[in-house]
Amino acid sequence: MKKVKDIPSCLDCTNAKTCILKKLPPEEMEKIEYEKGVHFYKKNNIIYREGNRNNGFYCINSGIVKLYKTGLEGKEQIIRFAKAGNIIGYRSILSGELACTTAKTIEDTTACFISAYKLTEMVTKYPVFAMELMKLTCKELGESNKYILDIAQKTVRERLAEILLLLIDNFGVDSENILQIFLTREELANMVGTATESVIRLLSEFKSDNIIELKGRKIKILNLQQLQRLGSY
Repeated sequence: MKKVKDIPSCLDCTNAKTCILKKLPPEEMEKIEYEKGVHFYKKNNIIYREGNRNNGFYCINSGIVKLYKTGLEGKEQIIRFAKAGNIIGYRSILSGELACTTAKTIEDTTACFISAYKLTEMVTKYPVFAMELMKLTCKELGESNKYILDIAQKTVRERLAEILLLLIDNFGVDSENILQIFLTREELANMVGTATESVIRLLSEFKSDNIIELKGRKIKILNLQQLQRLGSY
């Protein structure tokens, strides 16, 4: 059982620099602190499912969540990952539609839940917050449009390189240049939009070309410049 000290506080949140909720005034943050729910998820737990109606949205306090759509024969198409400081599930509330993705944890995750009513109230009451939320929506839409273009115009090799660079930007590398998100080969393939076998083959080629080094799910970046050239990043 989680102890009280494990429950994250909005007022002292360590994700203050990246969380959009920090655009709200202190008095509103105090209200959220009182009204929110806190959920603890183990690895591989579903937070919400595509096609269901969300009655609120989530702010990730710790952990990593993958957002994906389900295609033919249950195949996942990963749209993006959410990490500490990111919010998920808000777009379907703003649009009044069913959830367009499924959110699933890829490591133990703590998420704060804020009601749909509260989100609508904050958007209506605070123009600065509403503008930041609109910017975030436009950014995610731009990334989706770019992905569609890449699928049409780039080779699978180029797309894999670009995905690795995107993961570096989002999650960083440690002191040994090891990427700080550990994905299965299937998850990488679901991001690239290709078969798992193709990703396994291409990762082996990248390794042979001394671009990366592999150890299980860990990917060590050996030649960032070459990766950037491959991904046209």
